[in-house]
Amino acid sequence: MPDSAEVLSGFIWVYTLYALAILSVMLWFALNLKKEKGAKILKPGVFYTWVGTLVVLGVSLHVFTFNSIPWAPLDFNRDTIQPDQVVELSVRDHQFVLPSEKIKIKPYSKVLFRVTSADLTYGFGLFRQDHSMVFQMQVVPGRSNDLLWQFSGPGLYTIKSTEYSGPRGILMDVPDAVEVAD
Repeated sequence: MPDSAEVLSGFIWVYTLYALAILSVMLWFALNLKKEKGAKILKPGVFYTWVGTLVVLGVSLHVFTFNSIPWAPLDFNRDTIQPDQVVELSVRDHQFVLPSEKIKIKPYSKVLFRVTSADLTYGFGLFRQDHSMVFQMQVVPGRSNDLLWQFSGPGLYTIKSTEYSGPRGILMDVPDAVEVAD
């Protein structure tokens, strides 16, 4: 499974160009607001053709890039996937309680993170060493909160809360809590 950072780097250019094309519609609209009588900037037929093209392009981008999102097959086939490892964590009083000091995972294994909250709604996020997020989920008390993930290679990850749970929530940080290695 490709890493989410790799996928994002490819999408940046595609979606930046698409966003610029959408901004061109806003520019056309703004120019038409200021145009003087008799000035021909762009005919409405051209405008609606351009908007229609953007809609078709946008839907096509989402349909064609859907299969390159690394976690989509895991989510859609989750009921038939048996995880290689289950990691059970809990959260209480603004602290993550880990099953061990460091959670060890083998590369390319499918891991089910099952997180329970005893008191508040928290976030459970896994972050790379460069502070970019790998994944995150909301952890609601009294609910089943789990996430299936397959790591694409070795790495060391930090667990952080990604949900506002009061002023102490900013301190919910467990550096180097997950190690993916052989």
